Amino acid sequence: MPDLTNASDTFDIGGDRTVHRLGFGAMRITGDDIIGRPDDETEARDVVRRADDLGVDFIDTADSYGPGVSERLLGDALDATRDDLVVATKAGLLRNESGDWLPHGDPDYIRNQVLASRDRLGVETIDLYQFHRPDPDTDFEDSVHAFAELKDEGLVEHVGLSNVSVDQLEEAREIVDVATVQNEYSIGNREHQDVLDACEDYGIGFIPYAPVGWGAGFDGDTGDALEEVADAHDASVYQVALAWLLDTSPVTLPIPGTSSVDHLEQNVAASQLELTDDDRAKLD
Repeated sequence: MPDLTNASDTFDIGGDRTVHRLGFGAMRITGDDIIGRPDDETEARDVVRRADDLGVDFIDTADSYGPGVSERLLGDALDATRDDLVVATKAGLLRNESGDWLPHGDPDYIRNQVLASRDRLGVETIDLYQFHRPDPDTDFEDSVHAFAELKDEGLVEHVGLSNVSVDQLEEAREIVDVATVQNEYSIGNREHQDVLDACEDYGIGFIPYAPVGWGAGFDGDTGDALEEVADAHDASVYQVALAWLLDTSPVTLPIPGTSSVDHLEQNVAASQLELTDDDRAKLD
């Protein structure tokens, strides 16, 4: 492959923040079970800075990662106020020492959390603030209104959603301009294809989390096709899976995450892998 750099093409988040489509997910720079500090905070910051060096200009985190740890490390490692960098974060989940992820979409909580996230990231305005997950105990419309108000007040620049259906996306668009949607999606899990299709129709960025699954590999025909294409390109199946995500839609913004510089570099190298028509036929 050519010199290592982020070769993915670009997307305009909210129509005005241009980023390379291959981003970085900062969930894994925390401790085990995404709770507490990592074993080596210096290494975690090195991963973030290396991503920046390689041209990764879209970084995704959340207040629940740590909680607070990922945001703080990002704020330490980078100048998140830069115009050439988009740092996205989220609110709407509580954590406990057992590692549970508990939906909490209360508007007052969201308004409180934006203040904490701004402080940890070192910014006055959050580039992209996402509702992490609808809360069954809070009216979805009320939660989205809180995000819309934060945008109106200038505390956030753009609003995104996560873990939503097409109907919820439509409901939210009646309240606020939705810049992105972040749902689980990969070559092995296309459950939310309808949400991706809707994002394409509206020109909304689609952030596929767990872009290479959850580390257990790929099974069946999908796994066989990935192995065949990977062998042809002298690449890993995970690099092919990322390349497929970049190729499958012009609005996809994959955010593979890692706590390792070597793994990060392998992920970025996937942006230089060009799939052929034959590759696509095998993978689709």
